[in-house]
Amino acid sequence: MKVLFILSVALMLSCGRNPKYPARDMLSSGNTDRGRALMQQYGCPSCHVIPGVKGASGHVGPPLTEIALRTYLAGRILNTPEGLMRWVMHPKSVDEKTAMPEMNVTERDAADIASFLLTLR
Repeated sequence: MKVLFILSVALMLSCGRNPKYPARDMLSSGNTDRGRALMQQYGCPSCHVIPGVKGASGHVGPPLTEIALRTYLAGRILNTPEGLMRWVMHPKSVDEKTAMPEMNVTERDAADIASFLLTLR
C-alpha cells in the first residue's frame, strides 16, 4: 500500500513535465532573439501569455509559461524541438479542431520561434 502511494505521488509530480526532452535540447539552427521578435510579427501575444514578449497577455490560447517543461503539445504530440516546429507551422495537422490558426510560418521562422519557446522553463 505504501509503495503504491509513493508511486502515485511520483507520477502526479511528474505530470506535465518532460524529463526526456528538457529545454536544453534546443534547435541548433534556431535564433532565440529572432524567435521572440517573430512571436510579435505572427500575432502570438493576442492569444497567449508569453514571458519576455511585450504585450503578450492574451487568454484565448494557453499561457506559454514553462512550455519547455511540458511533455505534450496540444495533448497529442511529444514536446520535442521538431514537434514544436510542426505545431507552430501546421497546428491543424496536429489537431484539426484547434483554435490556433495556420499562420503560414516558414520553417526558418518556426525554428527560431521553437528555440525561443524552449527557453521558457
